[in-house]
Amino acid sequence: MLQKLPDQFNALVVGASRGIGLGITRALLADARVGRVYGGCREPEQAHEIHATASADCRLRTLRMDVMDEHTVEEAAGDIRRFCGYLHLVIVTAGVLHDPLGMEPERRLAAFDPEIAARSMQVNAFGPLLVLKHFAPLMASGGTAYFASLSARVGSIGDNRIGGWYSYRAAKAAQNQLVHTAAIELARQHPELVCVTLHPGTVDTDLSKPFQGRVPADRLFDVERASAQLLDVLGGLTAGDSGGFFAWDGAPVPW
Repeated sequence: MLQKLPDQFNALVVGASRGIGLGITRALLADARVGRVYGGCREPEQAHEIHATASADCRLRTLRMDVMDEHTVEEAAGDIRRFCGYLHLVIVTAGVLHDPLGMEPERRLAAFDPEIAARSMQVNAFGPLLVLKHFAPLMASGGTAYFASLSARVGSIGDNRIGGWYSYRAAKAAQNQLVHTAAIELARQHPELVCVTLHPGTVDTDLSKPFQGRVPADRLFDVERASAQLLDVLGGLTAGDSGGFFAWDGAPVPW
């Protein structure tokens, strides 16, 4: 896992309060080579599990980060610059598919709602790019560094065979394009930076729970397994893979 990174490497996980973000945070803390892990949370004061994790391991520090509020992202970058100066790993796991207020994937064209689509785009597409905008200057130079954002296979245009889910598909496709575009620019300044999007598969979290009914048991991953798989995939990538879109098993996903 991330063997190309040096001992005492620093990491940031955005969306660390639950689900895959919490799982990745805990997986990183299980690695004795990790120096510091920063957990970005929209509402840190209510993130009880991440607070419990931080109480058990002083290497974890929580920060307020809401990808819909650029000011909080910029402030968090300033805090990390003061705390440690640089990062070797940034992973964005924040995303939205449905909520109790009525947001849900549209199964039919008639259900498309531009306000819901705009929110999906802001969180799932623009959110990762805002993180990259403010944290790319903090990525350690002179060696391998990783930026990864969780996308989804449904964002693949080439793999779309059943339709539906208009807003989520569009937002994830946009995320892939934005991160790919940023990777091209950043490679000119930091040739050893690996900047990618990752498809975690179907993971047993609140985000996927309403849609797990038809998922085969061997393709429904628990958070611990999904987190380990993603870190293993990321650790196996090189600068030549930067700008790519990869699945949980390391296979490239078509655009």
